[in-house]
Amino acid sequence: MQDFSRRRFMQGAAAATLAAPFVSTATRAASPDKKLGVALCGLGNLSTNQIAPALQKTEHCRLAGIVTGTPGKADEWRRKYDLPKRSVYSYDTMHRMADNDDIDIVYVVTPNALHLEHTVAAAKAGKHVFCEKPLEISVERCQQMIDACKSAGRMLGTAYRCRFEPHHLECIRIAREQELGAVRIIEAGFGIDVGRPDQWRVKHALSGGGALMDVGVYALQATRYLTGEEPVLVTATETKTDPVKFKEVDETVTWTAQFPSGATAYCTASFKVGGIKNFRANCERGWFELDPAYYYGGIKGSRSDGKPLSFPAVDMFAAEIDDFARCVKERRPTIVPGEEGMQDVKIMTAIYESIRTGRAVRI
Repeated sequence: MQDFSRRRFMQGAAAATLAAPFVSTATRAASPDKKLGVALCGLGNLSTNQIAPALQKTEHCRLAGIVTGTPGKADEWRRKYDLPKRSVYSYDTMHRMADNDDIDIVYVVTPNALHLEHTVAAAKAGKHVFCEKPLEISVERCQQMIDACKSAGRMLGTAYRCRFEPHHLECIRIAREQELGAVRIIEAGFGIDVGRPDQWRVKHALSGGGALMDVGVYALQATRYLTGEEPVLVTATETKTDPVKFKEVDETVTWTAQFPSGATAYCTASFKVGGIKNFRANCERGWFELDPAYYYGGIKGSRSDGKPLSFPAVDMFAAEIDDFARCVKERRPTIVPGEEGMQDVKIMTAIYESIRTGRAVRI
């Protein structure tokens, strides 16, 4: 059971993608030296402060367009990044991208519940889509995104930046090769003070959930790529100390997950308590950990045997979008396809069900 589950985790999404090719025969071939054009859909803080600067560091792609509902932002970005007027779109005019060969990929960075709408629009315009996490707010909506991109013969990727960060990759290697024995117990959590109460993250219609959906997905992902397995049973509770601010979404969620091998995960996600930012994998003969594990920079690791777990810093946003661009160029599957994003939404849905019912939920 353990071996099958690990093979399924590592190969399942890729096999599914290969069974239904993501690039149609109509897609024009990209030169290996050509930088692919990326249009950012949504110009909030993440795009402004992280993704756009990261695109300037990439080898295989470049900022080629923007999508925004704020004309003032459009003018500012055009001047800053020397973008042609024809590569500036509103959310209602994304279909016009079909006539713009400068844009190959649309990076969707809008609120969670808008990912489906904007992914479908980009796919229909003939563009590949890279989408911020969580992929969407329900499994059904995730599936619609996957179907839209497959129907258009385009690739859909989920922006799991930690999957391209060297400390995380080393932890995956340690776990897979069982250097400290098999992983038995994982402790993982991410908590932030989410900030002002009028933002979209605390509005259920836009976010689909609170701390679990926004930061808990990092801890959830870690438990999956460290075990190499899919959880089979989850039990969860929610704590709400500010029922006004967090009237519509979860404030703090704790959950346990059981895996086919017998491994167990204990996880926390919070919008109230900052400073939770790590994971530790307790193994048969020791442990390894990252703390902090999920920040944009400053990742630090350690091992119980004293061996080094340290690598030079990388721009994770540049690494993930560069990898996606290479996948498009080489017509090969990404390790973070839409199916990977949908799996996390499926598990988070089970966690919410456990909170609602007060019972363990089998997945």
